[in-house]
Amino acid sequence: MWYTEFSKSTVSELCKKLDPIVNAWNNRDLSEKCYPFVLVDALVLKIREDGRVRSRSVMIAIGINTKGYREVLGLMIGDSESEASWSQFFSWLKSRNLRGVELVVSDDHGGLVKAVRRYFQGVTWHRCQTHFMRNIMDATPRSAKEELYPHLRAILDAPDIGTARLLLNQTLETFEKKAPKAMQILEMGFDDATAVLMLPEKYRRRLRTTNAVERLIEEIRRRERVIRIFPNRESAVRLIGAVLMEIDDKWVAGKKYLDMSEYLQWQEKQKQINDRSNIAYIG
Repeated sequence: MWYTEFSKSTVSELCKKLDPIVNAWNNRDLSEKCYPFVLVDALVLKIREDGRVRSRSVMIAIGINTKGYREVLGLMIGDSESEASWSQFFSWLKSRNLRGVELVVSDDHGGLVKAVRRYFQGVTWHRCQTHFMRNIMDATPRSAKEELYPHLRAILDAPDIGTARLLLNQTLETFEKKAPKAMQILEMGFDDATAVLMLPEKYRRRLRTTNAVERLIEEIRRRERVIRIFPNRESAVRLIGAVLMEIDDKWVAGKKYLDMSEYLQWQEKQKQINDRSNIAYIG
């Protein structure tokens, strides 16, 4: 291969041979496993369409199955991060038999959250704590930032929801005059940002943020920066899909992301409690 040159068209044709492989992986059936935890996020790319360069959103989901392994569930390019685009993405995942979802973790993007609540009814939605903290601190006066931060950290790191709510009330009382806008965001978002506290403690650290998806996005960005503008959507799916396939293979063949044994025991206990409650209600 030394000193061999290839034309752009030859390289393009060779790359197109990846399309059926990537598409088959991206549309694979998911029914063989259950995915209690699903994390979603998106990145924006520039794609040339109809003679113009347009910004398009690439929606990505990863799931953690009942054996404790992470998997990339799929990617889809949408016109924007609107409710319609996220709805199409979630509908597509469910059409591929995504099942067993108990918790969805994402940022507090309006369209995304509405789509989650529409397509995952009865599933707990958890607001990414990293973004939540950032939203609060951005609304906090500079003079109060350093004092407020440890209070917020204590709330989110609380051992249980009762303690978290007690700390919330204390923080609201302390900072209601110093940082009223920040306290409004804190109070309004508290329940969603502490939803992960319902789980056994060992699962909270890795599920309280969308960091796992954001690291994927960083890997995509490393390749995407070289291209800058994709000539069409197909080329974007080809590159991103190939990157995600490689990462997915490493995850499946690597170590478990979470030991799910305690979660499965906890889940069974919750079902028993709910069953007893339903029987008592009917009686």
